[in-house]
Amino acid sequence: MYQSRIVGLGHYVPENIVTNDDLSKLMDTDDAWITERTGIKERRLIEKDSGEGTASMGVKAAEMALERAGVSKDDIDLVIFATLSPDLYFPGSGVLLQDLMGMGTCPALDIRNQCSGFIYGLSVADQFIKTGMYENVLLVGSEYHSGGMDFTTRGRTVSVIFGDGAGAAVITREEDATKGIQSTHLYSEGKYAEELAIIGPSTKRWIPEIVANYDEDDMRYHPYMNGQLVFKNAVVRFSQVIQEALKKNGKNATDIDLFIPHQANLRIAQFVQKKFSLRDDQVYNNIMRYGNTTAASIPIAMSEAWAEGKIKQDDTVLLAAFGSGFTWGSALIHW
Repeated sequence: MYQSRIVGLGHYVPENIVTNDDLSKLMDTDDAWITERTGIKERRLIEKDSGEGTASMGVKAAEMALERAGVSKDDIDLVIFATLSPDLYFPGSGVLLQDLMGMGTCPALDIRNQCSGFIYGLSVADQFIKTGMYENVLLVGSEYHSGGMDFTTRGRTVSVIFGDGAGAAVITREEDATKGIQSTHLYSEGKYAEELAIIGPSTKRWIPEIVANYDEDDMRYHPYMNGQLVFKNAVVRFSQVIQEALKKNGKNATDIDLFIPHQANLRIAQFVQKKFSLRDDQVYNNIMRYGNTTAASIPIAMSEAWAEGKIKQDDTVLLAAFGSGFTWGSALIHW
């Protein structure tokens, strides 16, 4: 059985920077209110009519990852695309990225696990490579949130949190069992599915019903989040799945060279950091610059951390995520 290893990382964010002060001109909020609750100072949002989208951002992140890996697009055996904001209701964005990149007929698999999407995708890639079915996998997480947000006071508790962007990783075979992805751990708890969700449009609220009964005050067409419940569950599940990854690999928190949490809320990351007594230099956060980019947040953070020299050969890197579904997961990597 083969091992799998990340050999290239890339990311892309739109040029348009939207600060908390910018949002205060659209809704009843201010920098202090947003910073206190989330730690976010600014985010990147796609400009209207720019032509950018979920797949096209993914292409830019993927091209960077392939270049850094020294791997050709023609060497990719499988594309995995994680997003909650596909360009189309169907088909998924995986095949759109494949076409934009001129990749031929390799399979494209779409992952719909929201904030945990990248870790779920990493686990799928890991298993395909370990079994010998594929040699090189391109994993992309990309999100275009701003096109579906309510940028009024009514929607501020959600819309101030999210940003647009993409991240990508190239994962390949590794014969040294001590290198690469050591383990992944995945969970879900569907009884909380509607506590962080978009209820419509959906097959329960299909197009004729939307047209006939459209109500601009109906929040079901915009993301809904039970913030307190999400926070309480996040800090518990983060801790559990981190502990599981450490125990599985015979590690302690002191062995972690870098912990990269899903960038959901800086307060959650700080709570987990304190619980595991991690130093500031052991944790990488960039939510203050990009907001929550859901499936893209971990690969964007990994790509930046690697470029800044904070991920080095032989480092132990821990990833963890929690989000809509509820879904959560972790991965421990020996770089």
